Amino acid sequence: MALLHNPEFWVLVAGVIFVAVVWKPAKRAIVGSLDERAQRIRSELDEAERLRREAETLLEDYRRRQQAAQQEAAVIVAQARDEAAHLAERARRELDQTLERRRRLAEERIAQAEAKAAEEIRALAVDLAIAASRQLLAAEIDAASGARLIDAAIAELPRGLQ
Repeated sequence: MALLHNPEFWVLVAGVIFVAVVWKPAKRAIVGSLDERAQRIRSELDEAERLRREAETLLEDYRRRQQAAQQEAAVIVAQARDEAAHLAERARRELDQTLERRRRLAEERIAQAEAKAAEEIRALAVDLAIAASRQLLAAEIDAASGARLIDAAIAELPRGLQ
């Protein structure tokens, strides 16, 4: 029993009792602190996972929008090409029609000019024939034969007017 009188023994017993008494609350505080930190890390990881999923969703949405925009742009370009081809064809047809109208007008003007020229030539020929006939008649016909010709022309006049 010499052990009971040894101060080192009592220091050891006091240390063990102190550790036993302090261990339980210290353990709770340490474990609680660690649990709290683990919970905080878990919630941060959950938040990071939620943000990652949200970012992936947004990325996929933007990719779909980009693809839709590219398809729409392709459709618009195709429509523009079709419209340009249609307009070019229409312009070509209108040009052909305009050129055809102008050709017809030119042909009509040429025909009118030809008809006018032919009429002028006929009138000139008639005038020349009349002048030549006058000169011929004046040179060859005397007063008596002129009167006979006038009487014959007057007699033929009613038949010519019918």
